[in-house]
Amino acid sequence: MSEDFEIKRVASEELHDLRRRVLRSNNPLADVGDPRDSELSAEHYAGVLDGRVVVCASIYPSESPIHPELATYQLRYMAADFAVQGQGLGAQVLNSICESLKIRGVQEIWANGRDTALGFYRRLGWELIPGSEHVSPYTQLPHTVIFKSL
Repeated sequence: MSEDFEIKRVASEELHDLRRRVLRSNNPLADVGDPRDSELSAEHYAGVLDGRVVVCASIYPSESPIHPELATYQLRYMAADFAVQGQGLGAQVLNSICESLKIRGVQEIWANGRDTALGFYRRLGWELIPGSEHVSPYTQLPHTVIFKSL
């Protein structure tokens, strides 16, 4: 781990560049916002390395499609800059988010995970929902509903 890596809460706008570059093929016309971004309950996290945002993730209180009776959050816009993928920085950010939620009594976190990233999530203890495979209307890429019990 780099000693210059810091995880901090930021405004969602600070994550738009990374969201666009990694998750939307750097398409300048792509929407990289969530209607919930400005809600007080939304939380936006940046992994900052040497002063540059290299990891982003946002979470929103949201009813789980898996266990609607639990206190849950949805993860969206999880991304790591191409230059740092595979270095464990995304895992640090996601583990930090999960620990923070667990301390606050949240019982589950869920997401629509890109199929190309499912190995990453599985290594961190996330589970896949069989039969939930779908194509994202935003990216036209295959996704699967995933969750982690906290």
